[in-house]
Amino acid sequence: MTTFKVPVREEVSAASQQSFDTLKKVLGMVPNLYATMAYSDNALSKFLTFQNAPTSLSNKEKEAVNLIVSQINGCKYCLSAHTMLGKMNGFTDEEIILIRKGGSSIPKINALVQMAKDVTENKGHVTPEKLDAFFEAGYTKGNLVDLILLVGDKTIMNYLHNLTDIAIDFPLAPELN
Repeated sequence: MTTFKVPVREEVSAASQQSFDTLKKVLGMVPNLYATMAYSDNALSKFLTFQNAPTSLSNKEKEAVNLIVSQINGCKYCLSAHTMLGKMNGFTDEEIILIRKGGSSIPKINALVQMAKDVTENKGHVTPEKLDAFFEAGYTKGNLVDLILLVGDKTIMNYLHNLTDIAIDFPLAPELN
């Protein structure tokens, strides 16, 4: 089977080198999964533009979606990264586990997680009950579009890691019981 190593700055395109420099400045590092995108001359810069675009969802809501989508897609890398980011955005360890199991003790976040779970598992074919619960929780049609974009964003990264299996450079997320 083909193996993938994490490319370093000197091995990537000029556009990707600029993205590496920006990531290093902002995050203090270039996460391995972002670096792996640089196998393509333009993917990293295009993806970062997409990922960093304005959204109607809060950072905490985005992390809840990232966690449930990564759990469903079986991506250990993204689960590890977003467990850390979820904590940075105010989730407890217990709440992160609840989200990964498909729910939340926070009613509005619960509706969001349930919707993201249904969207991911059923490839956009959601139950009317989940859609109604999403809107009843106070979300809008604009939030729904932003949710779909976020599911797409996370699915891209989940699939990239699941295919390449590059090293995880974050503290490992615990396994679910």
